[in-house]
Amino acid sequence: MTLHRRSTRHLLAAAAFVVFALGAPSAAQVEAWPEFRGPTGQGHSSATALPVEWSPTKNVAWKQTIPGSGWSSPVVSRGRIYLTTSVSGPGAASSLRTVCLETATGRVRWETEVFAPGETRNQPIHGKNTEASPTPIIDADRLYVHFGHHGTACLDVDGRILWRSQRVDYDPVHGNGGSPALVGDVLVFNADGAERPRVVALDTATGAIRWEAGRSTPSKQTFSFSTPLLITQGGRPQIITPGSGAVAALDPRDGREIWHVRYGSGFSVIPRPVFAHGLVFVATGYGRADLLAIRPEGEGDLTDTQIAWRVTKGAPLTPSVVVVGDELYAVADIGLASCFDARTGKLHWQERLEGNYSASPLAADGKVYFQNEQGTATVVRASREFTRLAVNRLDERTLASYAVAEGALFIRTATQLYRIQGPVTGARGR
Repeated sequence: MTLHRRSTRHLLAAAAFVVFALGAPSAAQVEAWPEFRGPTGQGHSSATALPVEWSPTKNVAWKQTIPGSGWSSPVVSRGRIYLTTSVSGPGAASSLRTVCLETATGRVRWETEVFAPGETRNQPIHGKNTEASPTPIIDADRLYVHFGHHGTACLDVDGRILWRSQRVDYDPVHGNGGSPALVGDVLVFNADGAERPRVVALDTATGAIRWEAGRSTPSKQTFSFSTPLLITQGGRPQIITPGSGAVAALDPRDGREIWHVRYGSGFSVIPRPVFAHGLVFVATGYGRADLLAIRPEGEGDLTDTQIAWRVTKGAPLTPSVVVVGDELYAVADIGLASCFDARTGKLHWQERLEGNYSASPLAADGKVYFQNEQGTATVVRASREFTRLAVNRLDERTLASYAVAEGALFIRTATQLYRIQGPVTGARGR
């Protein structure tokens, strides 16, 4: 596999993450928030002055109305924010678009229709989903946007479409969900639909299918919505990709399976994996929700030999987890937040937070930020003892995860994009 020069940082970031999880990342790692869950794809920011308190008017630098609907998280690079949205016309079909805003002002720089209503195939989706839920990836001068079964595209930073692909057709069940991962010169995403679940890699230069890898472990309910994660174990890159019934590690060159771990009837798996302390942390989805810590060592079926620990109470169905130092933090969809020893699974604390949860938590400056579906954020200290620092309400539905850049939080609600940055006196609406 030939690596584009601009993309090698994704491999290097994965190789360095064990060190990164034990301490703060360098400044170079936070110059952008390039993908779902940030520079390493695992929910970390090295920002040290993020606000702890906010409201619809307090510490709001600006807010901007976003047309249509979408739960893709914002990505940020070089003074610009990118996100996707779905705008419905008079009929049922949707116009799938990409929007670019300025980080300083929230002003919309451009809006590009990527797939027109006549090119999309709408179908019933889950009430917590949209046609624009997958998060884009920004890499140097290229932006990759993914709309699941509707298609994938590459744009330049001025909104011009470089290529579009609708070659990967599948029935997603409940709509789109998982975001893509950039692995060298391929864009990798899960296509776990009602039939023939698989992982797909598209050529970043052309959008052509480079390889497809079918799921090796059968499952009664085949649909899932997870986002792959690139790691390096023993000098070997692996794409960690959870699906229904099992999580697998694939070779980035050709999609060949390296190993898998079975978890029975788990389906509709959503959380993105996390890698720290030599362990891969995955949630097993609906049916029986467990949180597993797996040693990614060896080949073939590792179910009976490489599960380091397993917990059930507090395992999330939708939010991903985050590891800070020696501790792993999770929030279950019903609002039960937990702190575990990342190496052993020992429980340090469990506390009930307000509301229900879909967004993944953020770790920054010794704090963990939890965002619920009703727009309320709870900020706690990253510690083995539970300390609640603040509860902040935007009073609007919020399922997207945070982005961080320029010392600010970017929060997407059902209708708005906020720049939260303190201290700010008064909000600027646009």
